Amino acid sequence: MKVAVLVAEIGSTTTVVNAFDGIGGPCPRFVGQGQAFTSVLQGDVTVGLKGAVEDLKGNLGVSELQWDEMLATSSAAGGLRMSVHGLVYDMTVRAAKEAALGAGGILKHVTAGKMRRTDLKKISEIKPNIILVAGGVDYGERDTALHNFELVAELGLDIPVIYAGNVENQEEIEEIAQEKGIRLYLVENVYPKVDQLNVEPTRSVIQQVFEEHIIHAPGMTTVRDMVDGPILPTPGAVMEAAKVLKEAIGDLVVFDVGGATTDVHSVTEGSEEVSRLLISPEPEAKRTVEGDLGVFVNRYHVVENVGREELLKDFPDLDELLEKATAIPGDDRSRQFSERLAEEAMIMSLQRHAGTLRHLYGASGKRTIAEGKDLTEVKYIVGTGGALTRLPRHREILAKAAGYGKGLELYPKKDAKVLVDNHYIMASLGVLSKRYPEDAVALMLSSLDWENEK
Repeated sequence: MKVAVLVAEIGSTTTVVNAFDGIGGPCPRFVGQGQAFTSVLQGDVTVGLKGAVEDLKGNLGVSELQWDEMLATSSAAGGLRMSVHGLVYDMTVRAAKEAALGAGGILKHVTAGKMRRTDLKKISEIKPNIILVAGGVDYGERDTALHNFELVAELGLDIPVIYAGNVENQEEIEEIAQEKGIRLYLVENVYPKVDQLNVEPTRSVIQQVFEEHIIHAPGMTTVRDMVDGPILPTPGAVMEAAKVLKEAIGDLVVFDVGGATTDVHSVTEGSEEVSRLLISPEPEAKRTVEGDLGVFVNRYHVVENVGREELLKDFPDLDELLEKATAIPGDDRSRQFSERLAEEAMIMSLQRHAGTLRHLYGASGKRTIAEGKDLTEVKYIVGTGGALTRLPRHREILAKAAGYGKGLELYPKKDAKVLVDNHYIMASLGVLSKRYPEDAVALMLSSLDWENEK
């Protein structure tokens, strides 16, 4: 059997392969899926990749499988670890964080202002895959970004550095990089003017650098030889899928509840009314990642956040459920418990992702301001990831994101519709969209059962 495109999602624990056919034609289709444990500990992730292909062949009932192209996403070997350094936390630092998270980065260290000795020690310890230096609006403050870049250069680490700060510094930054042998990537300023974000150029370069330099997991060099197209960080691939889907159907928010983390991707400009009240700008495409919210690895953190007493009302066998939990729940009671954890993780991630209205009282009376991401114009609430595509109550869980809150929160409204990535292929379609955007949208709409849901 031969298919057009095979997309591999190489995760920290599981490798999934998705097969697609008819790419480039009038009727692209999802053929099937296979999975296996990622084999980082065996010294070669291609072992897990080949195992996933074997599983796919078994699911398709074929002895041979060929493909014209292979694409990939990866979060193996700890994913895309980054450190981010800017000037003012609520301005350039925040803009740089948005760029890094939207590209699929995992932020290991973030600083505002001039870095100190302890910051440099931290960078040396975590050994990020990419260091992002920003700071200063264009033709504004220069010293902080230059100071921080010089300190990073003095570390002598073999780590690519992206500079996305004050454009006036670029020539001097280049000179320092050449002197110290730094692999430098110059990008447009992420915060070129006050209250103006410009994160997309940096996001694009982060993904480019990841593909060029960050394939450090054992065996990833071989995978690079096997892959014909781009390799994206898996969370960044989901963001790419969300962006092209938004262009097709309208404003949306995507929840991806996993075993260890919960990601939220929103693509919406929000309402004009709220935008006039915002005290600082928000990107159209925003990602937040909650590293403490997961239904398996971080189940104890979810319980702690919700409160044991609250959960004991519905689950008097709470301790037993926590003790015997597995990555894939094997019985009805375990599934019910995983559903509750998924629901709580989704709600908490919504609370952290979305903004709110605040009333301020002064000599001139009451004034209303808005802080954070406005989701009030979201038309679709999309679920992807294992928990929100495989657990029986996933649609009911997702529906709780609509109309949730007490009025001041900038959450999706009650009329927002629920869509589910039934084939669990959103990340694969994100990387596919880089080469075949129309096919990716068509396959996404099919996985969402769009014709019946719209």
